Amino acid sequence: MKIGIIGAGNIGGNLTRRLTALGHDVSVANSRGPETLKELAEETGATPVRVEEAANGAEVVVVTVPLKAVPDLPSGLLDGAADGAAVIDTGNYYPQQRDGRIAGIEDDGLTESRWTERHLGHPVVKAFNGTYAQDILERPRPAGDPERMALPVAGDDEAAKAKVRALIEELGFDTVDAGGIDDSWRQQPGTPVYGLREGVDAVKQALTAASPERPADFRG
Repeated sequence: MKIGIIGAGNIGGNLTRRLTALGHDVSVANSRGPETLKELAEETGATPVRVEEAANGAEVVVVTVPLKAVPDLPSGLLDGAADGAAVIDTGNYYPQQRDGRIAGIEDDGLTESRWTERHLGHPVVKAFNGTYAQDILERPRPAGDPERMALPVAGDDEAAKAKVRALIEELGFDTVDAGGIDDSWRQQPGTPVYGLREGVDAVKQALTAASPERPADFRG
């Protein structure tokens, strides 16, 4: 599968490592340009590209940049993606630590991923936002293993969500349907499922236990 990854930080870098190892054709981009991705490309065999090119022909596009950087992504970023492409949003809102206050989230009540979706102009599937980057490398387990972790996945496009869930399962993790993008507050920072390293039943319970009230540490 052709996969584009926009953002080569901890999550983006480790997804590049795992997805290339599984045989996927991965293009990876960051804000500093493809020349800064030489080492990652040599390590993984991924193709370093400019941000504007990352989605070209991709069946799955991973957007894994700081939330405050989303409005600065090029317009038409996803125009060259394959028909029916699934776009994964891994983002989290950290107003005090990194992003500053975002009115659409704070005042309009948008979930982080709904806000991101509107900037991208394309439906998104929220996944990996509460996953420790190192776990992507170190904690995959075969299906049925009692220690296999489950990740929540939210999205409105059922076909895109199914594609993302299948990819996550290929990576060595179970998945739990966390509802639509307007339900994705259940997996944002400060909720019980965020950072949870447990299986399907515990993830379902954590999603149910979530409160829509954003903790003070995660409000602007």
